[in-house]
Amino acid sequence: MAADDKPALTLDCIGLYCPEPLFQTRESIDSIEVGDVLEVIADDPAAEEDLKRFAKRAGHEVVSLENDGVELRILLRRLK
Repeated sequence: MAADDKPALTLDCIGLYCPEPLFQTRESIDSIEVGDVLEVIADDPAAEEDLKRFAKRAGHEVVSLENDGVELRILLRRLK
């Protein structure tokens, strides 16, 4: 992970199911500075597609995505 990929904020959505991880991600990414990275950890099976789609629609960058089949860890860079 590059130094500028270090999360400014980590959002723990373990145990939360659709649409809550998406709502909390939207709220959290608005609370960080443009250029900063939000780390989201979730175990909702729908979270990966929901968060990738959200990032694309909202104009943010998916920095990395790891899914071990149990937990999803996604880094999103706020671009605007």
